[in-house]
Amino acid sequence: MCAAFGWPNTYLAVANIMEEFLQQYGYLALSVGTFFEGETAILVASSLVHSGLFEGPYTVIFGFFGSFLSDWLYFIIGRLNGKFFIDRRPALKAKLQPAQDFFKTHRLQVLFSYRFLYGFRILLPLMIGMSDIKPLHYLGYSLAAGLLWATTVSTVGFGAGMFFDLTPRTLEENLGYIVLGFAAFGMLVGYLVKSFAEKKMGAV
Repeated sequence: MCAAFGWPNTYLAVANIMEEFLQQYGYLALSVGTFFEGETAILVASSLVHSGLFEGPYTVIFGFFGSFLSDWLYFIIGRLNGKFFIDRRPALKAKLQPAQDFFKTHRLQVLFSYRFLYGFRILLPLMIGMSDIKPLHYLGYSLAAGLLWATTVSTVGFGAGMFFDLTPRTLEENLGYIVLGFAAFGMLVGYLVKSFAEKKMGAV
């Protein structure tokens, strides 16, 4: 099924592992998934709210919790030794200066929307940690941005699960198509937001 779309077998394997992990460990798996990956875990979990495997509010809370821990890990790294971390990663370093310039002129927009900026989720918390923002202030923004992201993504997943009447069985049987749809949606939104941000960065 996935071969028809040219998917690497490793990607399908990861999707299968995540689906089994979510069913076996529930909300703990959801938090771990959003810590390391992001949208896929929360989309899969929220798509199963309709079947009763997960509950909507807990999906938002535990999905948010994993992403919140991830954000703060990189914020603290940026705060304590961001320059050393960036210097050892040339790809991140190449993005840093335009991101810093953009942050100087669009601070509030970045702080409220960085969770949606696909491709910048490690860089931006690192950069924010390296800035002059106080940790207590970042706490408020990271709570707001994380809850907005988790609520939005969970709503999309719940809508898809209800529309297609997904159950754990149908999810397993059609995992390739479902993950393909979620991935396409996430990539489209991420590409649009990222393109907009990069144009703004280039204009700074």
